[in-house]
Formats: sequence, structure tokens, C-alpha cells
Amino acid sequence: MSVLPLVFTSGWASGINAYAVVLLFGIFGATGLTDEVPTSLQRTDVLIIAGVLFLCEAVADKIPYVDSIWDTVHTVLRPVAGAVVAALLAGESGSLPELAAAAIGGSTALMSHLVKAGTRMAVNTSPEPFSNIAVSMAEDLGVAGIITFALFHPLAAALIAGTLLLLGIVVLAFLATKIRRFLRRRAQRRQEKRPAGAEASRAPW
Repeated sequence: MSVLPLVFTSGWASGINAYAVVLLFGIFGATGLTDEVPTSLQRTDVLIIAGVLFLCEAVADKIPYVDSIWDTVHTVLRPVAGAVVAALLAGESGSLPELAAAAIGGSTALMSHLVKAGTRMAVNTSPEPFSNIAVSMAEDLGVAGIITFALFHPLAAALIAGTLLLLGIVVLAFLATKIRRFLRRRAQRRQEKRPAGAEASRAPW
């Protein structure tokens, strides 16, 4: 079960930024800094694709409302990435069944993704864009730091990831009111646009 802490941590990080996780694992493995990374994550094509997608996320994640759209699209992608990375890590070590590792990594990624997506909805209630940039940079640095730490101190990193996940759930519960207001205002804006479009269609030519 030695790979379990790394599986859990990678799952949590994948829910925040899956492309960064794949890219970091690949770089650390390709440069020989660790033997824990599967060779499939070290392939040049995987590194290039992960790098390009990471740059796309780095931009989209810092733009108000665009970040929420990006999160919605990745509701499936991040848990799947977390499950795949976890299964690959388990297959490399042989200390944990791959199916069990995929379940742990995928479910952890889903939980951390939901926390991130909900927090971003609350942040988007602020009219200025600087909070989005600050939160996004904190997430990127957090993922980079915890993945690096996990490769050398997996148990301690898993404890940190678990603590952050619990704190995120608690914070999200406090932010639930802001999130409901955000969704209510967005629905109201959609309703306001519909009558305007309907009136335009009925206007005489």
C-alpha cells in the first residue's frame, strides 16, 4: 500500500489542475529526479500536449466567468485524469490494485474539483478580476508544491492534501450563499435577454 498516499495526493491535485499534474510527473520522471513516475507519462508527446493544455488553463483560469465555464467542461475530464494517473502509479509500483487506485484517484479528484468550481463561483461574485488571478496563482503554486513534495514525502503530502480538501469543503459550505446568489443572477440575466430577443423577432420589418 506504499503508493496509496501518492495516489490520493495526485487525485486531489488533478481535481485542481490535471494538466499540471501530468506535466510535473512527466518532467520529474524524464529528468530522472524520481523512479516513481510511469514511463507513459514521460513520453514527449504527452509532455507537449500536457504543456499546451496547461498554458490554456493558466489563461482561462484567471478570467472571471470564463474560469467557471472551463470548470464546467472539466467536471468529467479532471476526475478521469485523476483516475488514469492513479492507475498508472499503482501499476508502476504493484503495491495497490489499479482499479482500486483509479477509484481513489478519480473520486478524490472529483471532490477537489467540486470544491474548486464552487469556490470560483463565489469569487466571481466580486466585480474586480484580481481575486480570480490571485486564487488561480495560489492553486497553480499549491499543485506544483504538493506534487513535488509528494514524490519525496508521500505520506506527509497526503495528510496536507486531505487537510486542504476538508478545509475546502468547509469554506465552500460558508460560500454557499454567495454561490446561490451568483446562480440566481445568472439565471435572471438569461431571462432578461429572452424577452428582448422575442420582441425583436416580433418587430415589423
